[in-house]
Amino acid sequence: MQVEALEIPEIKIIRPRKFGDHRGFFSETYNKKALADAGIHLDFVQDNHSMSATPGTLRGLHFQIPPMAQDKLVRVVKGAVFDVAVDIRTGSPTYGKWVGATISAAEWNQILVPVGFAHGFLTLEPDTEVEYKVTNLYAPDCDKGIAWNDPDLGITWPLPDGLDAPVLSDKDGRQPLLRECPDWFTFGA
Repeated sequence: MQVEALEIPEIKIIRPRKFGDHRGFFSETYNKKALADAGIHLDFVQDNHSMSATPGTLRGLHFQIPPMAQDKLVRVVKGAVFDVAVDIRTGSPTYGKWVGATISAAEWNQILVPVGFAHGFLTLEPDTEVEYKVTNLYAPDCDKGIAWNDPDLGITWPLPDGLDAPVLSDKDGRQPLLRECPDWFTFGA
């Protein structure tokens, strides 16, 4: 398993090993000890799976606040996404900054998004399926989000040709700007 930090070093790309032969392949997509050996000590308690039929579907930017904040380990089992993490930790040197990476079934990579970051993804292929592990159970009262198109963030979403805006849920279409949100996370706390 390879672990690589992105420009915001708390965000990691994880590349599990994949062994193939004439039958297909085998891969250990999650191994708690291997992650711990890489300095990642998390206890995942829930797995989620989404399917987005249309390229250009955007899910996010989501997070849960304390006491039910979640770390996420995200992988794509079919298709591809442009995955984004935004630092929303007050006092962080990278507060309000974002990083993005293409996560795909073909690349067999994953992204680790820790507590204190908003997370979202834009589908790049039809019928894209995303699975992700979280370290806390879903808690509707702690479920929050920020606007996918917050001008202060300036996220460059790679919309498919012919789309002026992504396909959104009603919820994602009415999220607040980051500057309108309370300070739910503090850097170093």
